[in-house]
Amino acid sequence: MTERLDIHDIDPTAHQAVLAMERYVRESGLDPQLYELVKIRASQLNGCAYCLDMHTRDARKAGEEQRRLDVLSAWREAQELFTDRERAAFAFTEAVTRIGDDGVPDEVWNAVAEEFDQRGIVHLLMAVATINVWNRLAVATHQQLPDV
Repeated sequence: MTERLDIHDIDPTAHQAVLAMERYVRESGLDPQLYELVKIRASQLNGCAYCLDMHTRDARKAGEEQRRLDVLSAWREAQELFTDRERAAFAFTEAVTRIGDDGVPDEVWNAVAEEFDQRGIVHLLMAVATINVWNRLAVATHQQLPDV
């Protein structure tokens, strides 16, 4: 596929708006390892090769186990590899990413509320919203994978 356009080159202000969301989440106190896993899970759902490439590399550099990355898309089948907090975050990530299907069901909300305080839920929600923005921009524009 050929890249359709480069948002940053055409309108750097648009790119900066999303970077501001990213900065907020990074500075929010959300666990960086969990944030990488959330970004990967949402990117799997959205089919974003650019973000999957970036965030799996970032997660490995940060010390994430390859095995957990390998089975993240099937986390429900490998529950022993993930904490209750991570599993609640993954279910929440899936529900928010696919918000048009069923919204965020009460059982998903209640599970995340057991693992995160209200401020933590805000941070997680902003994390999911931010990666979904990045995914939509990258997929819509056919953003090219970087040369490694």
